[in-house]
Amino acid sequence: MSESRSVPIVSIESINLSDFHVIDVRSPNEFQAFHVEGATNVPLFTNEEREIVGTTYKQIGKDEAKILGLSIVSPKLVKMVETLKDRSQKDDKPFLIYCARGGMRSSSFATVMKLMGVDCYQLIGGIRSYRQYIMAGLEYFSKMSKPFIVLEGLTGTRKTDILEVLQEEGYPVINLELLAGHRGSIFGRIGKEGRSQKQFERDLLKRLQEIEQASYYIIESESKRIGRVVIPDWILEGKETGTRIHINYPFERRVQSICETYQPEVYHDEIGEALHQLKKRIKTDVYEIILQSYHDGDYENVVRLLLNSYYDPKYNFAADRYRSSVIELDIGNFDQGIKMVKDTIEDIQTHSYC
Repeated sequence: MSESRSVPIVSIESINLSDFHVIDVRSPNEFQAFHVEGATNVPLFTNEEREIVGTTYKQIGKDEAKILGLSIVSPKLVKMVETLKDRSQKDDKPFLIYCARGGMRSSSFATVMKLMGVDCYQLIGGIRSYRQYIMAGLEYFSKMSKPFIVLEGLTGTRKTDILEVLQEEGYPVINLELLAGHRGSIFGRIGKEGRSQKQFERDLLKRLQEIEQASYYIIESESKRIGRVVIPDWILEGKETGTRIHINYPFERRVQSICETYQPEVYHDEIGEALHQLKKRIKTDVYEIILQSYHDGDYENVVRLLLNSYYDPKYNFAADRYRSSVIELDIGNFDQGIKMVKDTIEDIQTHSYC
């Protein structure tokens, strides 16, 4: 920490974020796209105001932009001070203020807050330094030579549900779909918010730090892209070389599981949009039957036809290129599946298969 300024500045590497109330003074759009985990957005400018100030800076000049910015922010300062003081009363921690690059926005805001008696620090380098910290952390973990256990199976075999239970029970699971906010298919965004690449990498690093002491990782077999997110190459390489556990689940139970997961009665329109995207990938006569079943509300038949005509053949084609050995598990229900997967993981670890 440096005490050469009225507001101390700190680097991301030198602090524990949990020791601070983290305040992001960027615009709401900037915050939504990517922010420090746990940060609160106290924007100096709205999205529109930020655009106006930026345009003034480019077209007229720096001083004019400063004056405009000051005129916009000044009426908001009393409310901002009240917000921070109210939060500090609930939990006596100092504030960590940051903006895009640790520049004028965070410096000005932190200085005013300090003058008003608010204990605060400024993050040097802003969100950019935080991003660099994340990328360095991921690079560190990518160099670790840890084996992977890969859970695979046809659509609807409840792989993700099993992973969630394993993670809750302390297994070293990297739930890629959860981190991506997407289920990994054309229907995968339904009922999900989705994550940006930066958000995904932030949360991936956090998860890796949580399980750093584990001797192996457990993942679901995923393609390179999940929604808007691209999976790191080192995880894909781990998938390719990892020990595979293939789950076989009765067809009708798969149909039921998919309907329960995607809630077609709730997301009827969204499912219709996804079906439209599949139109060119399915034979015309089959697609017409699917569409009729969809309009009739016979969602289970929609799922049956999609599995038989598209998803299962697509999966089997992709699976044929794997040459590594696979452990087959035939499960009849979810609870049995969890137990069998746990027993298999224990066996893998005992015999050092991975």
